[in-house]
Amino acid sequence: MDLLTIGQLADYAGVTIKAVRHYHARGLLPEPGRDASGYRRYGAAHAIALVKIKTLADAGVPLARVEELLAADAGQLRAAVAEIDRSLEARIAQLQRARTQIARLESGDRLFVPARCDEYLRRLRALGISERSVTSERDVWILLRAVSPETADRWVDEKTALLDDPGFSALYREYDAAFGWDADDPRLPGLAARTRAWLAERPAEDPGDADLSIAALAANSVAEESPAWRRLASLLE
Repeated sequence: MDLLTIGQLADYAGVTIKAVRHYHARGLLPEPGRDASGYRRYGAAHAIALVKIKTLADAGVPLARVEELLAADAGQLRAAVAEIDRSLEARIAQLQRARTQIARLESGDRLFVPARCDEYLRRLRALGISERSVTSERDVWILLRAVSPETADRWVDEKTALLDDPGFSALYREYDAAFGWDADDPRLPGLAARTRAWLAERPAEDPGDADLSIAALAANSVAEESPAWRRLASLLE
């Protein structure tokens, strides 16, 4: 093989000139001396080394390990390749999980919540609950599940069951609508009275539902500012 310029060497191996210089900088590819014209000239040994480097890099071998593999004997090479293969398998699994999550973007909330919670949020929308409140419920579930998965799952199951109660659904819609009311809105005492009446009919042995139901919008939306909700909370104390 005649001596090659850096551009010819890069073309020969199927890489860019920038890659050749990067391999020089990493100490993977020896730099030849310069000819009388001041240009570096590469021979067959450089071309073979560059092809090996590219082959390893294309196979997923980190550049930090390329030098080690180039100098490895057969046994060392097999062990290193097996280790790298395991790392690649883990990376592939991670990428597949990422693809699954990205695909869920088309399903809206399913990117962040499991099916049981997604179904609950869909039922809220079907009831005419505002997207503001639906998003608030979803965000609370995400935070609660990070702290207490069992409590979060129980919360979703209990609230889903409560949606079958017409009285609860009606109160939920009223609470949602009341978000934008003034604190002195004359409708608030009536809403508070209906809430107390509904709570009074709840089974005495199951007080937890009340905490996870009627007051949920106010309790679960601490970042929200609603004078009406604050007034309702005081009326229910």
